[in-house]
Amino acid sequence: MAKRLTIHRDNNPIYDIVIKNSFEDMKDEFVRLNLQGRKICIVSDSVVAPLYLDTVKNSLAEVSDCITEYVFEAGEKNKNLNIVKSLYEFLILNKFERRDILIALGGGVVGDLTGFTAATYLRGIDFIQVPTTLLAQVDSSIGGKTGVDFRAYKNMVGAFHQPKLVYMNMSTLLSLDTRLFNSGFGEIIKHGLIKDAAYYRWLQNNAAKIQAKDYDALEQMIAGSCNIKREVVELDPTEQGDRALLNFGHTLGHAIEKLMNFQLYHGECVVLGMIAALNISVTRGHITQAEYDDAIQMFKDYAFPTNVTGISIDDVIRVSKSDKKMEANQIKFILLKQIGNAYIDRTVTDDEMKRSLTDIIR
Repeated sequence: MAKRLTIHRDNNPIYDIVIKNSFEDMKDEFVRLNLQGRKICIVSDSVVAPLYLDTVKNSLAEVSDCITEYVFEAGEKNKNLNIVKSLYEFLILNKFERRDILIALGGGVVGDLTGFTAATYLRGIDFIQVPTTLLAQVDSSIGGKTGVDFRAYKNMVGAFHQPKLVYMNMSTLLSLDTRLFNSGFGEIIKHGLIKDAAYYRWLQNNAAKIQAKDYDALEQMIAGSCNIKREVVELDPTEQGDRALLNFGHTLGHAIEKLMNFQLYHGECVVLGMIAALNISVTRGHITQAEYDDAIQMFKDYAFPTNVTGISIDDVIRVSKSDKKMEANQIKFILLKQIGNAYIDRTVTDDEMKRSLTDIIR
């Protein structure tokens, strides 16, 4: 039995998030959406394609007689306009029209790049997110934010373009190595910290089951996390207000990710950024030292590094100021009023950031 959540805009349903344990029913979703008979291009990377590409193609054979694939080398370094241009050319040569469909089969890099291509090819064609990593399932596949990196700037070129469907096969999580699986918990814990204290406590109490990949616990965790993100993006689909709360931990986390040359996973860097933001939240008297210590222990329970070496605090602050989240030359920082209640702050100083990073950057 699938779990199904529906994303709405102005009280109208726009797409579903389907949580399954196989790819068998994907063809039924195509029929439900009346997408039969269209050309399909499955976009994937060199890690995911050998694992799942043929299975997805076979599962959709009944709804399309023209299924092609575009596979690029895995890695953040390839989330750029050169790959997008190559994909454009592939679609042109294969005569893809506006009614045809792209499928993003992979993690966040594949989803972001495919979504951006779909948003801009022929001024917009349909695409479907099929996220295969925990991080992509609970975060980047939901909400319609697409984009690629431009030179040194992460996700600087992008567009809001909603998918027709998000289809999650939880069994893909079993193929992830431990560190990549764990990295997804960064965004999951973040959702609890910013919006739902009860969910945050549930994550604490069920860490052992989740780490053991207990199916029921994983399903409940993923559905809970997706539901929190659903609530946020429905209220603010284009990040004009409270959707920015989802950037908790990202201001400094993105800077660390870039300075580490992407040697750390995104979720790992988000956790380091959250530690800094929690530190500032303690200093400002919003959360207690005990709550901070509790969060640090939770990060450790989910196998996250809580410090990093080889970069400088000054460089982290400098790079954070080139982030697209700057507004009127001020950093939009996300802090906590309390566990489960985040807010946007534009008054965080360089000194506060430096102090918050002292125990993180060694």
